[in-house]
Amino acid sequence: MHTFSILTVCSGNICRSPLAEQLLRVGLASWPQIQLASAGTIGLTGQGMPAQAADLSRHFGGDPSAHVAQELTEQHVQSADLVFAMSREHRRAIVELVPRAIRYTFTIREFARLVADLTDDDLDEAAALPLDDLVGRLTTLIGLAASQRGAVAPLVSADDDDVVDPYRRSDEVYVESAQQLVPAINAVTALFHKAATVQPK
Repeated sequence: MHTFSILTVCSGNICRSPLAEQLLRVGLASWPQIQLASAGTIGLTGQGMPAQAADLSRHFGGDPSAHVAQELTEQHVQSADLVFAMSREHRRAIVELVPRAIRYTFTIREFARLVADLTDDDLDEAAALPLDDLVGRLTTLIGLAASQRGAVAPLVSADDDDVVDPYRRSDEVYVESAQQLVPAINAVTALFHKAATVQPK
């Protein structure tokens, strides 16, 4: 089976990136071809998620129980089809590790912003592929999102492409982090569903 591999990346791999991985897993559960993993640029290897992060995951339908943090390696990045960084700092670190990954690495909020206005007409490349070629259809989205980088209006604040780091901070910051992450997750899963099902005109 051809697979499409998504990697989510933050600093410690105990809060933001596992939450993103688990929520994407929920939203994309109907496709076994999609593989998900997460890692951290300074991964706290072997650790689980803090209670607040695990609670948020469960609240949104995720399963944090099996998560074990790992440090990001070149191999992780090279074997991924799409990499979602939680902030611009992580995006930089990923691209420093594997320069060619710039083509398929986005912060998750950046990706959601870039694809926000795409219509079925924009998905003509996906629509032209057979319905059973899910991997091919999803692969078209990477170039499509990248091509929007120059076309979409710039942000007022570049911070809006980042998900705030809640580690060792108050419950309020954990909630704020989820409020930034969840809409981006929903935008990604909605686009994937659309790309999987869109029919040629």
